[in-house]
Amino acid sequence: MAQTRKKRQRKRRGTQGGRVDNNPRSGRPRSREEAKARARQRRKPAPQQDLPPTWRSSLVRGLFAAVIFAALLIVLFKKPLGGSLAFGGFMLAFYVPAGYYIDMAMWRRRERARIRARGE
Repeated sequence: MAQTRKKRQRKRRGTQGGRVDNNPRSGRPRSREEAKARARQRRKPAPQQDLPPTWRSSLVRGLFAAVIFAALLIVLFKKPLGGSLAFGGFMLAFYVPAGYYIDMAMWRRRERARIRARGE
């Protein structure tokens, strides 16, 4: 009499070329150590330390903003070169200290919140 039930087939492993990986990359981890190692690999890097603002960072940001502003005045609004550069210089003189003091105020606020969170 013919067999009525089909024999359970195993999952075919390997490539068409005949290579079979002994150490599969996916699936369940084989041990607790392997699970920990996979978790460590997926972990995000530690957040960067929150440092107080510097005049240099404010100068770089202000210079970038002033150059963009002057370029927009020249290219987009067709203003004269001299006036646009003078206005860009004024914007630089305004942006650098304003950016520094705003950054300092925000950093102090974050620092107070961090101290409060550690103290409670």
